[in-house]
Amino acid sequence: MLAACEKVRYDDGSVRPTDARTFTVGVTNSTDRFRQEVVELDAKEVFARLGISGGRQFCVYNALGQQVPYQLTYDGKVLIDAAVRPCGTALYTFSKGTPKTFVNTCYGRMYPERVDDIAWENDRGAYRCYGPALQRTGEDAFGNDVWVKNTPDLEVEKRYYIEDVTKPVITALKKTNPAAADSLNMITSYHFDQGHGLDCYKVGPTLGCGTPALMDGDKILFPYCYKDYEILDNGPLRFTVKLVYNPAKIKGCDNVVENRILSLDKGSNFNKMTVWYDGLTVPADLASGVVIHTEDTENVETGKDYVVYADPTDNPKGQNFQIYVAALFPNGVTETKKLMYDNPTRGNAGHALGILRGYKGGGYTYYFGSAWSKYDCRSLGEWQLRVASYLDGLRNPLNVGIK
Repeated sequence: MLAACEKVRYDDGSVRPTDARTFTVGVTNSTDRFRQEVVELDAKEVFARLGISGGRQFCVYNALGQQVPYQLTYDGKVLIDAAVRPCGTALYTFSKGTPKTFVNTCYGRMYPERVDDIAWENDRGAYRCYGPALQRTGEDAFGNDVWVKNTPDLEVEKRYYIEDVTKPVITALKKTNPAAADSLNMITSYHFDQGHGLDCYKVGPTLGCGTPALMDGDKILFPYCYKDYEILDNGPLRFTVKLVYNPAKIKGCDNVVENRILSLDKGSNFNKMTVWYDGLTVPADLASGVVIHTEDTENVETGKDYVVYADPTDNPKGQNFQIYVAALFPNGVTETKKLMYDNPTRGNAGHALGILRGYKGGGYTYYFGSAWSKYDCRSLGEWQLRVASYLDGLRNPLNVGIK
């Protein structure tokens, strides 16, 4: 018998491991375009076929015999990052053994040093939502924030760290040398591009990018900051967090609690959001979407199952680039629309929304995400194609089958 993870060469020239506890998975792409996506297998079936009790006691190989990263998730899945040619099938071999350690491409945590932000990222972009410490300050920041990046490396931890260690120095310098303080801020702050991206997306008292909210007529009942959280998965291929909110009061309901499970996969421009409400005893309208800023109210598109916007950033004349944002509703909404304010405040002109009328509180899943014109989508046209491609992929998922 061959030792676990020992490799042999097959007649077709491929190199794969083999032993008494080996099996092959085929990932089939039914579409006419290349797909690289994180796919799921049932962990119990994998463990049973390999004769192991669980945990990272196995290796996964591609058709060339190279180990590829995988992840075990909180909800009993095995994730692999599959690359599949148009109308093709890619083979992956599972075998008992000790896997390599791979670079983490998805990561997030709660940052108590930054008023309880929860920030997370993958190789495409970064996001954050705000916590109870910020709410106690009275600052009204409700929605999901977008941090753009143009590197696959994890950047958020470094951005927070540099900001944290330089802020006291800048504060002290402002008293004695304001010019030096401004200079140091410009070369350290994550609100300026230090060569790998920045935070230049305005949120404030809005949904930001993709936040859910109940509605009263045309009024959005904005949830404030989360009150509880639990990080469920933390890479290398998926980040998942559960968040609990106390939403705005709903007529006819007391003690309504909003729950969210949010995840972001390697290689994806889009987060998956599942939201539900405990204690919602009367039907309500559920909405999500993206804020529209006063600097650009034209580059908005609403389709039957998506809203798309080219955000002008918090300094359009200085930045001269765009952040592309979207919310996608593959499970359907009653309508999508632009909801504009009669009296815009703080640069917030309105929202592009998908609205589910008569919602009764159960689990509802949609997607939201972003791209940057200085990284992976150079134009609004490219972003619209990315949105269409992602929606098509949700409707035609890669098929994962054990051979």
